[in-house]
Amino acid sequence: MLPEIFIERFCEIYPENSDNLLKTFEIHKQVSFRVNTLKTDIESALKELETEGLHPEPVKWYSEAFTVPAQLKDRLTHSKLFENGQIYIQSLSSMLAPIVLGPKPGETVLDLAAAPGGKSLMMAVQMKNDGWLSVVEPKKDRFFRLKANLERGGVTIAHTYMTDGRSVGAKCPAMFDRVMLDAPCSTEAKFRSFDPKTFSYWSERKIKEMSKLQQRLMESAIKSLKPKGKLLYATCSFAPEENEMVIDKALKKHPELEVLNIQLPIENSVSGLTKWGKKSFCEDVSKSVRILPTETMDGFFLCLLQKD
Repeated sequence: MLPEIFIERFCEIYPENSDNLLKTFEIHKQVSFRVNTLKTDIESALKELETEGLHPEPVKWYSEAFTVPAQLKDRLTHSKLFENGQIYIQSLSSMLAPIVLGPKPGETVLDLAAAPGGKSLMMAVQMKNDGWLSVVEPKKDRFFRLKANLERGGVTIAHTYMTDGRSVGAKCPAMFDRVMLDAPCSTEAKFRSFDPKTFSYWSERKIKEMSKLQQRLMESAIKSLKPKGKLLYATCSFAPEENEMVIDKALKKHPELEVLNIQLPIENSVSGLTKWGKKSFCEDVSKSVRILPTETMDGFFLCLLQKD
């Protein structure tokens, strides 16, 4: 059973459809993965998986993404393709972040909270392994896992740094064309009602702690961004304190920031909130996007910003 306070908050965030949305937390969701085109092509990958008894379903809105039933995850993770870094398991919601940020070959790009590396790997593919990709992770065990994932994935443009993302803006002011900040969060979208471990640490206090960290990481991200550069802020939390409130504070502090409209290839999304409790947010915060949880996707928050 999900925490009662979480359910109350969730129903306040999504009052119109909360019952149906809450049912998605009871589902063993299918496993999604990406074919890593730095190391193979889609046709070859699918043929190889078929020899191992796997018949992935394509994802309509992203040609490199596929799914298999949840019960086949072990078979997928023991496949040759997985072990060789030719496929990478990643949630569908998470794949949307690099699609929205859209890094290009030759650019300087920063992934400010990068472990385990799925988005960095995907951005290296988008950049065709051409440019500069700075990848930051402060925790030692997560850093080495990140580094191993990028090496196994054939990424040659990554420069990995085991450092606190809050310090990067001061060290590298106005250096990056694009910045990805998939911020550490309370991971509410990954809760599963049948697995108490997924929410055992959760509390409203945890949300406040994460919000403070996110605001400091956001400051660092903004400082590191070049004029005309783009910054994507993302979380896998539903909490407005970790999402719209972080954006609202950044906009009020930095008039040089503009919120850009986001076009998504999916239907399960709504605009960002304009108020929470007694707090009202800047009108432009509504240009941010909330991905609604479904039978196949987890919830997610995305906001694309540009520095004038």
